[in-house]
Amino acid sequence: MSPSRDSLVDALSMKGGTGDHSYATNSHYQRSVFYEIQPLVIENVREMLLKNGFPGCIKVADLGCSTGQNTVLAMSAIAYTIMESYQQTSKNPPEIDCYLNDLPENDFNTTFKLFHSFQEKLKPDVKGKWFVSGVPGSFYSRIFPRKSLHFVHSAFSIHWLSKIPDGLESNTKSIHIKYPYPPNVYKSYLNQFKNDFTLFLKMRSEEVVYNGHMVLTFVGRKVSNGLSKDCFQVWSLLSDCLLDLASEGFVNISMVESFNMPFYNPNEEEVREVILKEGSFEVTKIEKFDHVVPYKIDRDEEDEEQSLQLEAGIKHASWARCITEPLLVAHFGDAIIEQVFDKYAHYMAKYLSVSNHRPNMTLVIVVSLTRK
Repeated sequence: MSPSRDSLVDALSMKGGTGDHSYATNSHYQRSVFYEIQPLVIENVREMLLKNGFPGCIKVADLGCSTGQNTVLAMSAIAYTIMESYQQTSKNPPEIDCYLNDLPENDFNTTFKLFHSFQEKLKPDVKGKWFVSGVPGSFYSRIFPRKSLHFVHSAFSIHWLSKIPDGLESNTKSIHIKYPYPPNVYKSYLNQFKNDFTLFLKMRSEEVVYNGHMVLTFVGRKVSNGLSKDCFQVWSLLSDCLLDLASEGFVNISMVESFNMPFYNPNEEEVREVILKEGSFEVTKIEKFDHVVPYKIDRDEEDEEQSLQLEAGIKHASWARCITEPLLVAHFGDAIIEQVFDKYAHYMAKYLSVSNHRPNMTLVIVVSLTRK
C-alpha cells in the first residue's frame, strides 16, 4: 500500500550524510548559483542595516537550509557582511542569531558539525557574537515569533510544494508535468504553487520586521518557453525510468501511477503575480540566471563523445538522486533505487546526445523583497 499524500511530503528532504549520493556531496550546482548571487545578497543585507538603524541584535534565517556546506556558505557571507558594515560605521558589533530551518527529516547534524568546525576558526571577537540554532518545521507555517527577523534567505526550497496538488488522478503516465500534458495537470500544479507561495509570504509578513529584507532563490522557467518539452525534463526522464521498471515487473504500475512530485518551477510572471496580490512585500529586484548543472569530467581528448555523455549522465543522476531519493524511498521503498538511477544516467546521456541538449532546470530566479 502506498503512503498517503501528506505522509509522502512529510518525508521530503535532501539525502543526508556525506556519502557518494548525499546532497552535501552533490550540491555543486546550488553552491555555484550562490557564488553568482552573493553580491545581491550582500547588497540586501547592507540595505536592511541602513533602513533598520544598525540594531544591537540581528536575527537571520535560512529557510529550507538543507544539509551540508551551502547553508554555512550563505550564513557566513551574511554574518561577515553584517560585521563588516558595523566596523565601517564605527559601531559596536552586534550579536547575530542565525536560524537554520528545514523540515524535521532534514539532516541537521551534518550541518551543525560543519558550523562548529567553521566557528572554531573565527576570531574571538566574531566567534562570541555569532549564534547558530536549528528550527525544524515547514516554512508554510509560522516558525518564528512575530516581528523578530531582520533578514531571510532561502535558496532552492520554495519550488518544493507543501502537498501534492489535487486533481492529478488522470496524470498516470508521469510523476509531474510531462509534455504533452493534460491542461488540468498544469493548472493543478500552478494553483498549488500560488496557494503555497501566498501562504509563505503571509507567514513571513508576520515574522519579518518593518523594512526587513528577504532574498529568495528558486528554480524557474522562461516565460517565452511556455510549457515546452524541455521545461520539466528532469521529471520526464525519472518518469520514464519508473515506467520501465513497472513494465519489467520490478514495481507495481499502480505505485507509479499514484506518485507525483511536489515540485513546481514558476516563471517570473507567476512569481510577480503572487507577490503583488499578497501585498506584504515590495519587490526590490528580480533577477534571472541561466545555469547548467556542472559536471567535472576529466578525460583525454581521444575519448569518445559517447563515453563523455554517459559520464555526464552519471553525474547528473547523482545530482537528481540526492534531491529525490528520500521521496522515492518513502513511496516505493529502497529496493529499486539503484535501478532507477542507473536507468536515469543512460536516459540523460541519450538526451545529451541529441541536438547538443543540456540538462534542464537551468533558469534560476532570484527575488529581493522588502517588508512594507
